[in-house]
This record gives sequence, structure tokens and C-alpha cells, in this order.
Amino acid sequence: MNFNTNEKINQVSENTLVIGIDIAKYKHFACAIDDRGRVLQKSFPIAQSHMGFEAFYERLLALKAIHDKQEILVGFEPTGHYWMNLAAFLTNYGIPFVMVNPMHVNRSKELDDNLQTKNDQKDALVIARLMRDGRFSYPRILAGVEAELRNGATLRAKIQEDLNALQNRIIRWLDRFFPEFTQVFKSFGKMAYAVLEKTPLPSDINGKTPEELLFLYRQVEGMKSPQLPKAKQLVEVAESSIGVTEGLVMARFEIATLL
Repeated sequence: MNFNTNEKINQVSENTLVIGIDIAKYKHFACAIDDRGRVLQKSFPIAQSHMGFEAFYERLLALKAIHDKQEILVGFEPTGHYWMNLAAFLTNYGIPFVMVNPMHVNRSKELDDNLQTKNDQKDALVIARLMRDGRFSYPRILAGVEAELRNGATLRAKIQEDLNALQNRIIRWLDRFFPEFTQVFKSFGKMAYAVLEKTPLPSDINGKTPEELLFLYRQVEGMKSPQLPKAKQLVEVAESSIGVTEGLVMARFEIATLL
């Protein structure tokens, strides 16, 4: 056992009210134990609302007084993002809280009844006892500029993920209806998107001259000078395209939606 774990164990003394919470979307469950793992309060529900949080706070104060405890330590496993609202509430009231590894919770479930089944009330007790044993970590709650940067970075990563997914769907569409498109455009630049907007299907290109295609592409916002060589290539590959020719009404609707 390392020094860091000893420090955590020492944090839970006979004066500490240990509260384990199993986090859920609408209703959490909390259980109170002492430093020896004895249950002081069986699992009880906490509504994910302002009223529910206030009732939980009042209950904490009552348990603290009834059992003559001077300190409170709350812990939960970080289930998705549902813990964040409760964490913010606890921070505002100056109540310390810690995180328990979900893997430790899963491995510890069967110690009491030899079952690993999911049970909110049972999990709350398991979490509390893991806290008593020092098996927790201290979360770093960001605030101010750091919180803004984290949210911004998360948003940027999600948008990039969505863009990549959309591009993959566009490539899949092209593989079905205009597989020769990638012979002309190796990447998705302004002209490539202009072509997909104005003439997504080979049949839209067939019968048109390169100059007529350039006239269409110039109508796309931001497309000032489409390349004539690319337009000539499009005319050539469209004539011998092996793209699917059935279901084109919805195919056209699909690519418009993706764009």
C-alpha cells in the first residue's frame, strides 16, 4: 500500500460521515456508512433536481448531527455527465467529494452477496465502502477560463468528429452513384462541393460542355473561379460512369442533405 493510499484512508476517521452515491440520469441513490463500514443510513433516493439536491443536503446535516460526525465525505463513480450537476451543487455548499473507479465498483459488487448484478441501492453501499478503504481519487473541477477552454475543446472535437462522419457518408454515396468522382477530385475542396451541389450525378453532367458546367459552378457561393481542366475531366468520366442508376430521386435528396 503506497503513501498516497494511506493518506486517503486517514481522511476517513471516526468523525467522518461517508456518503456513497450511485449516479443515474433522473434519480441517484445514496448510502451512509461510518469509518468501519457500518451502515448508518440505508440507500435512499436523490432526485436530479434543485428540490432533490436541497433535500439531500438537509438529510446530510441531519445524519451528521444524529451520528455525531464532524466531517462529510461524498463519493460517486463518474457515470457519463450526470454527476456534474450534483458536483456543482456540492461545491457551492463546500462539501468535499471524490471519485470511485467504475471498474473497482464492478469488481467489488459480489463481495456482499456473490452477485455482480446492477442495483442502484447496492452500488451506493459498494461505493461508500470503497471510499472507506481509500480507493478513490480527487477530481479536478475546472472553473473560469479553464472551464471555458475545456468546453470549447470538447465542442471542437465533437464538430470535427461529425464532419469526418459526414465526409465518410459522402464518400459512401459517391462509391454507389458516382465512383469516378474521386479520379477528378482527390480531396474535398470548394470545386468538389460545388460539383456535388449542382451536378452530383453523372446524368447531370452528360450532355453538357465544360463551359456550361463552369457557369453552373460559379453560381455556388464562394466558388469564383472553377477549373476548366477539372470540368473537362468530369465530362469524360461521366460518360463511362458505372454508378448506380436506380433510386436517383432519393439519392439526390441524400447528397443535398449531407452537403
